[in-house]
Amino acid sequence: MQIVMVASEVAPFSREGGLADVLGALPRALSELGEDVCVISPLYRDVRANARQAGLELEPVEDGAFSVPMGDARVDGQVWRSTLPGSSVTALFLQNDRYYDRDGYYTRGANHADYQDNSERFIFLARGALEWCRRGGLRPDVFHCHDWHTGLLPIYVKHIYQADFPDTATVFTIHDVAYQGLFWHWDMNLAGLPWKLFTWHMLEYYGNLSFLKAGLVGADVLTTVSRTYAREIQTEEHGAGMHGVLQERADDLYGIVNGIDEREWDPAADALIPAAYSAEDLTGKARCKAALQTKFGLPHKESVPVVGMVGSLAERKGLELLKEALGELLRSDLQFVLLGTGEPRYREFLSELHERHAGRMGVMFLFSTELAHLIEAGSDIFLMPSRFEPCGTNQLYSMKYGTVPVVRATGGLADTVSDCSAEGLADGKATGFVFKEYSAEAMLAALRRALALYAEPERWRRLMVNGMGQDWSWPRSAREYLEVYRKAREKLADDGG
Repeated sequence: MQIVMVASEVAPFSREGGLADVLGALPRALSELGEDVCVISPLYRDVRANARQAGLELEPVEDGAFSVPMGDARVDGQVWRSTLPGSSVTALFLQNDRYYDRDGYYTRGANHADYQDNSERFIFLARGALEWCRRGGLRPDVFHCHDWHTGLLPIYVKHIYQADFPDTATVFTIHDVAYQGLFWHWDMNLAGLPWKLFTWHMLEYYGNLSFLKAGLVGADVLTTVSRTYAREIQTEEHGAGMHGVLQERADDLYGIVNGIDEREWDPAADALIPAAYSAEDLTGKARCKAALQTKFGLPHKESVPVVGMVGSLAERKGLELLKEALGELLRSDLQFVLLGTGEPRYREFLSELHERHAGRMGVMFLFSTELAHLIEAGSDIFLMPSRFEPCGTNQLYSMKYGTVPVVRATGGLADTVSDCSAEGLADGKATGFVFKEYSAEAMLAALRRALALYAEPERWRRLMVNGMGQDWSWPRSAREYLEVYRKAREKLADDGG
């Protein structure tokens, strides 16, 4: 199949979150399975520098000018071309300096205020991708759109560009339903969409134009990033107001867990950790643990378990549970390390606790790929007490690195970590410890179970090896996406497309 992916960021060219990592890895995995894939994304200010840093060529396409209808005017653009690292996948970037030559991708300033013209900027992305494909005679089998920034594209295909793409199916992936792209209703004119679509069962959401809802109602098939999250977002608690729409599309909604890039995350070949190791030879993990203890100012104690955390300091990541329980946890015979950035209230709490437990706790408030790899390799236990987690990748990294995850049963955490029991340990299915109730007591109970098993080295080693043997690679995810693409094309045909 010929697949065109459209997204607001793609690693290594542009990255603000996990969306970029998906767009940097999934197209390569599909290409390796024999599919014809390209990616379309904005040419932000730092794309050129990031391409140079990655050793990738990036140049304007000859005769790559195009224009996008925007209200009563047309806005010009230019296409640039590169390739994803280690692949033949074409990456196309839409240039318009007025929209994208800025410091931030979506927000500005220290308070991270949304750019006032985000509606216009991402209309240009969605419609510009279609204009370029039309101009170049590209008629893909599937447009795969990601998150609200591209939500209008399926609507355009059905209502504006149907004659140009009559046989092209659309797939829309929800990476986080909480981000919805809500704009005032008069942007319908800017988008060039007929007002008959501005109804409660189409694009209107409490008087606003919702780009996310456009994707939900317009795409032939919907996906999200785990099976459990696909069920959760159909509830009032987790649906962020879109649960009714998602319930109506339930038959067309599929959950596919994100993969991990095993070229970057593999303890046997990781250049960012002090010693390589594998499930067959775990001796290098002890050296990684010693290096981690040194880095965070903790005493070298090989027999004392290290509990690690990496991620945003935000309530959704379970920081309220940590705030309630960490003092008690540190009274156990363990060490705790945390790497992350986020809300000041959590930084203050962790800093105060660190002062009282300096020999047992280490914290660093920054973003560091190198330290993230060291924590995954050097920790014995990895804690993810998330209130909600659409997919999550750190639990996948942890299992790959023989670091046992302790997670709350939500979203992708529920789908990927199998709770430890005697039977599961014996038959190779157990990979970590899972708690269901969102409470400090439940989290502590799961951690105590983990610490009890850690005191039994042979059984602990078995649990580590179980996790290291799991397949959460991108080729596995890519095969599931191929099946979804086929379903989308079948649905388009059934609907008379």
